[in-house]
Amino acid sequence: MDKIRQLPDRLINQIAAGEVVERPASAVKELVENALDAGATKLAIALKSGGIDEITVCDNGRGMDADDMQLAIRRHATSKLPEDSLVEIRSLGFRGEALPSIGAVARLSITSITVGAPHGWRLVVDAGIQHGPDPAALPNGSVISVTQLFKSVPARLKFLKTVRTEHGQCLDVIKRLAMAWPQVGFHVTADDRVVLDLPAVMPDQAGQQQRIGSILGRAFANEAAVLDARRDHIHLTGFAGLPTMNRPTTAHVYLFVNGRPVHDRRLLGAIRAGYGDTLPRGRYPMSVLFITLPNVDLDVNVHPAKAEVRFKDAAAVRSLLVGALSAKMRDASIMATADNGAAALRKFASNATMQAGQASYSDPSLLRNRSASHLSAGSLARYGDAPTILSADAKHAAVAFHHPQSGDDLLAGHAQPTAPVIAPHTDDDIYRNDQLGAARAQLHKTYIVAETHDGITIIDQHAAHERLVMEQMKADIAGKGVMSQQLLLPEIVSLLDHYCAAITEASDWLARMGLVVDGFGAGAVIVRATPALLGTPDIVQLVTDIAEELVELGDSQSLDDRINHILATLSCHGSVRAGRALNGAEMNRLLRDMEATPRSGQCNHGRPTWVKLSLADIEKLFGRR
Repeated sequence: MDKIRQLPDRLINQIAAGEVVERPASAVKELVENALDAGATKLAIALKSGGIDEITVCDNGRGMDADDMQLAIRRHATSKLPEDSLVEIRSLGFRGEALPSIGAVARLSITSITVGAPHGWRLVVDAGIQHGPDPAALPNGSVISVTQLFKSVPARLKFLKTVRTEHGQCLDVIKRLAMAWPQVGFHVTADDRVVLDLPAVMPDQAGQQQRIGSILGRAFANEAAVLDARRDHIHLTGFAGLPTMNRPTTAHVYLFVNGRPVHDRRLLGAIRAGYGDTLPRGRYPMSVLFITLPNVDLDVNVHPAKAEVRFKDAAAVRSLLVGALSAKMRDASIMATADNGAAALRKFASNATMQAGQASYSDPSLLRNRSASHLSAGSLARYGDAPTILSADAKHAAVAFHHPQSGDDLLAGHAQPTAPVIAPHTDDDIYRNDQLGAARAQLHKTYIVAETHDGITIIDQHAAHERLVMEQMKADIAGKGVMSQQLLLPEIVSLLDHYCAAITEASDWLARMGLVVDGFGAGAVIVRATPALLGTPDIVQLVTDIAEELVELGDSQSLDDRINHILATLSCHGSVRAGRALNGAEMNRLLRDMEATPRSGQCNHGRPTWVKLSLADIEKLFGRR
């Protein structure tokens, strides 16, 4: 083995660059953060070939003189730790590794001028070799260019993705920093094409909303719930997207700590928990969240790329996130994003175009006959098609439906007839000003169509009632527990052994949900009571579904999460089903209860329960605008 020796500075810088500069986006991040730390209020960023060929950042910050430049390209030289302490870091950068690391693997050009200086200076570092500094002309600030990235370590080039991918990564870094610094203007070009132009705005809520709308779209900025919550010295602000505005990855969860973009799995988990059962499995919310706390309570020196932080009181931060988001989702209640309505309109427009093309080759009389046959088949069920309604206590925010043919009382125990049957032609225009409007029809015995003062809403009756039942069960559990109804004859359900074990182990907290079940020898359980809210469910299917849920969830989730999953399964079995005909009073009762129930904009599985089509958009669809 060779003797231990001190590595040369050039090799040390190349090794350090492997941690700091993984790809062009890493260099963009370091250069933009340096400009922000220098007090810049305007930034111009130019990319070529996704930043692989060139990255140039121009700023109007404080700038550097010749001596500062020569120190800046040395490792561990920085102006950002005046007290030589890592206890309270106020800047984005602080390690003094960015410029020397970039200069070790690329051609780095720095041109800068300080306020009042007669001229600026230019210095070049080419694969670790310094040239200059030499006098240069510049009106203010700094211009830093990086070309020939990984010139001195060509093996690194093969690990880069396509130009399009690298461009997207660079743009994502810039957008994140732009969200956190609304008071700074950002102008970004890619291959001489403007891709982002964000003027500076005030760093208040309105300014942040404007900046975020420019980046993520006006729909998100206008519809997202505004957060402003505190716990002791921790302050949480930002914008939480509605649950129906969800995405398949965490890419649209933007999290900032003291103005620093971070990616923390534990915090992402807290955000997901805050949304609770309003999100579909495997989906993540759109959100832009800012956490502010004293610098002494934060350690930012835990990751080479400064992408992670460590909190002095991590539990308090997570608790604030979960509590604030959960409360906001509860307050948002029936709100739903316009994206769903827009998607429906696009679908309608697409189908109309396709059918118009087909009709041009068809006999018009055939089309009329076909339409008439569809209507006569009963695909549109109007008021009066459904049987009696049983009113439920409004404070329970749940609907009691009774079908005389089946005898099902879906909310038995709560449903007591207290009012006469509502006549099918009762004038219910007073509901048009409510959020969900006045029910006008039931399509395919599944979807309720309601008229609002400015459009229409379409409601999935089963999905909506699932949420109503689940929220009622949650409220009951928080109180005295869910009311059970004893079975006249206990039912024995045969299951696989591991399913039986899962049911038996969970029997205590299943009993809190009104489901009383015990082990019954090998391969079976006995059900003695079911939740009264469910009426007369299919007990075998219900217990089988719960057993599968318990096995699938295992111990990977908290008890609260598992309880919510089981509640979702229970309420699904106790909800008014698709295919049930409803009369006008029943439909309107469902809509009014939705408006009064938390989280009713999403079913228990996170899918939207309703969509809205504005009258203006409908008129555009028919060419009336």
